[in-house]
Amino acid sequence: MGNANVSNVTIRPEEADFFAKLARDWWNPRGPMASLHQVNPVRLAFVRDAIDAHWPDAAASAKPLAGRTALDIGCGAGLLCEPLARLGAAVTGVDAAADNVAAAAAHAEGVGLDIRYMAGEVAALDIGTFDLVTCVEVIEHVADKTAFLRDVAARLAPGALMVMSTPNRTAASRVLLVGAAEAVGYVPRGTHRWEDFVTPEELEEMLAEVGLTVVAKRGIAWRPGKGLHLSEDMGLNYILSARRV
Repeated sequence: MGNANVSNVTIRPEEADFFAKLARDWWNPRGPMASLHQVNPVRLAFVRDAIDAHWPDAAASAKPLAGRTALDIGCGAGLLCEPLARLGAAVTGVDAAADNVAAAAAHAEGVGLDIRYMAGEVAALDIGTFDLVTCVEVIEHVADKTAFLRDVAARLAPGALMVMSTPNRTAASRVLLVGAAEAVGYVPRGTHRWEDFVTPEELEEMLAEVGLTVVAKRGIAWRPGKGLHLSEDMGLNYILSARRV
């Protein structure tokens, strides 16, 4: 990262270092990343719906991404890459933290999945374009958000689909996602900086600036008895799909 051009560096080094320290425990569902294991099935439900809507001819298939390429930006240890591979995609995972990439590659090999993992900034890697680009819980850790989204958009092949999720910047998210979640250990202390959260309106405007239009959008909400689920309530977190205008 230190050798990249300044224009290509969007992930703050201290953010990458923070998550790198968690890499070895990333796949432990009861470890410090337990919250990701709980939200991952909810995200995947949205991703599958978005894939089926975007490529309806493959909606009935168990592998709707067969013959397609997918890129997960900020892949961590591969929690989203592996399900995408199981849906048939040729998957590339990119993360700014080399420790995360090493953990991801080791886990994929252990479960018999052929996934290409690369460490670095997505703008600085010669990896081409993809049919599906995912980027979950990343933009809130980025310094120059518009520059980052421009780099994300540049990875979309013609007719591609993009899926992104991030916390909303609301009073509720300040209390629950930052204060309470860190206080009780639901997420590691220091995971979130509330002032870096992006509202859906702000994100849609930034996506429009880089030539993308939002197709679908849902909240990721929580309530007793139901847990995390897709909802119309976007007060805490939301996930959206987008394509070129």
